[in-house]
Amino acid sequence: MEIIYSLIVASTAMLGTLIVLMFHKWSEKNSFLIINFAAGVMLALAFTHLIPEGLELNAETMIYVLLGFLIMFFLQFVVLFHPCHDEECSKHTGITSIVGLSLHSMIDGLIIAVGFEVNDNIGTLTTIAILLHKLPDGITISGILLHNGVSKKKIFNFSLLTACFTPVCTISGIFLLKDIPTSVLGALLGLTAGSFIFLSASDLIPETHKCKNRFAPIMLFVGAIIILAVKYIMKLTI
Repeated sequence: MEIIYSLIVASTAMLGTLIVLMFHKWSEKNSFLIINFAAGVMLALAFTHLIPEGLELNAETMIYVLLGFLIMFFLQFVVLFHPCHDEECSKHTGITSIVGLSLHSMIDGLIIAVGFEVNDNIGTLTTIAILLHKLPDGITISGILLHNGVSKKKIFNFSLLTACFTPVCTISGIFLLKDIPTSVLGALLGLTAGSFIFLSASDLIPETHKCKNRFAPIMLFVGAIIILAVKYIMKLTI
């Protein structure tokens, strides 16, 4: 059952990609809007979803949030030879986005496996929570790559690869990580949150200053408000 749910989650992420690709001209023209929306979504997910859940599993989660931030800093500014200029920065932003969202997809897969290990009800509720934010995830990575001038074919392939990490890690969790300590899962959530915060603050939000569209910065708030609304609705229904 958990494998089926995991495939549904991956398909939802791909739906977000297809939405961006189907409306390619509009997306390309309004890529700054998507970038700011993505920043709001990622920040809200980090502070309202990943960190709180991580703290419930591991009291030291905030240490891993910091570690995740520093790892992404090292990856982008040291391994990827930052600081960069012009087109170079766009390439590095896309790579960092893929790394961050791939890690997030992996953890989603593990969370589904662990949830169903407890019982079917917990597993189902966990899957619903993940499902609600996978569509924005798909829109996020596709919008970032589109903004950086990546071809539609490569965007589809990158998104498919990222989405596949969820079912792959669910299967791995079933067979290899059946007794994974909750503290480890909390640490992984913290690492993901740190990477999201770095990506939003370092790469995405600065793009706002390059855009002449005054409506673009508002999209950051729209992205954050949507995630907050989803979280509130979940509290009322669960």
